[in-house]
Amino acid sequence: MGVEEANGLRFAIVVRSPAVSTRADRLAELTVRFGTNVQPGQVVLVAGEPEQLELVRAIAEEAYRAGAKFVDTWIFDPYVKRSRLLHAPEDTLDWVPPWYGARQTEIGELRGARIALAGDTAVGIFDDVDPTRSGKDRLPMTQESLRVTNEQTTNWCVVPAPSPGWAAAVHPELGGDAALERLWDDVEHILRLDEPDPVAAWEARIAELNERAAALGELDLDSLRFAGPGTDLTVGLLPSSIWFAGDFTTGDGLRHMPNLPTEEVFTTPDPERTEGHVASTKPLLLPGGISVEGLRVRFAGGRAIELEAEVGEDALRSYAAVDDGGSRLGEVALVDGRGRIGKLGTVFRTTLIDENAASHIALGSAYPFAVGDEADRARMNQSAIHVDFMIGGDEVEVTGTTRSGDEIAVLRAGSWQF
Repeated sequence: MGVEEANGLRFAIVVRSPAVSTRADRLAELTVRFGTNVQPGQVVLVAGEPEQLELVRAIAEEAYRAGAKFVDTWIFDPYVKRSRLLHAPEDTLDWVPPWYGARQTEIGELRGARIALAGDTAVGIFDDVDPTRSGKDRLPMTQESLRVTNEQTTNWCVVPAPSPGWAAAVHPELGGDAALERLWDDVEHILRLDEPDPVAAWEARIAELNERAAALGELDLDSLRFAGPGTDLTVGLLPSSIWFAGDFTTGDGLRHMPNLPTEEVFTTPDPERTEGHVASTKPLLLPGGISVEGLRVRFAGGRAIELEAEVGEDALRSYAAVDDGGSRLGEVALVDGRGRIGKLGTVFRTTLIDENAASHIALGSAYPFAVGDEADRARMNQSAIHVDFMIGGDEVEVTGTTRSGDEIAVLRAGSWQF
């Protein structure tokens, strides 16, 4: 294992040779050593689903190899969630066991690490569930997990975990093992595990994204306009909105990559200045695996006043109604065409990957670290939810307006214009 200094921060650099490890081993090592940057003595929380157990175990082993004090593995079963949605009293569906939130709070207080696995393992199991009931149960998401993220007390990472159920949904034209093999090939490609030195490949891409975030900050943008098929949306920014790439540090200075893959630059918008209409360009998944497709939203005065979808409309309506901030924006993110995901032309049916194929916005909770001024931070959106949905693509043009009133082309056909 080598250690490099990146921006003055300690960062472990390790990836095993394909000749001596399985695919799960190499993904686990990239996750633990590069994405999460687990440190000796840390407590590590690993969350996944039953079909993801192989990767959960590989990550736990790698975390112990990295010197973890304890690895807490938490398996959330979507089939048990379905049973609850079908049969539990409706007035109990928004109840969250207090120990779920306590786990997140404690990992933050311990300055631990969090790792979560993405990929819908049970596609379609909520299709026969009353969507209004579905929207009331937000598990496995908890308010405490959002708070710990915003407090920057943990180094954390979300990574995709190929599974038979997810593979069947992504590649229905293939069957069984062939679909899973193809999905693994996809994941290895978008995670740059097919490179001789995946970490070097990631560092090069992240350097590009950091440069782009800095350049966007220098434009002094007041708003962004997205225009394309079904979309004419203007998103206002706060005076001190800060552009970030997916290259984070904790409050204690520990560098980590919260999303692998990451191809975005993002900031916190003004929650009162979103106007117009927008059509989602990819499906989105609510926490727990409830699908929303064909989404169309109209905003006025910053609030989503009309929400329609071909699939999952009532569930999303119920989900967004959780509090006053659930219908306002907490994030706006730009994705260019140089990343690896969009070029595949595949809908992966998991937000982690699909949001990094196209520009997106998010209903709900905002990121306080992406706002520089305390007065602006007090105005940012607050909510118990954070739901990303994709609104970008080669046909969607993004234009910025500066605070002095100048218009600047930002993205055209997936290419940066400034």
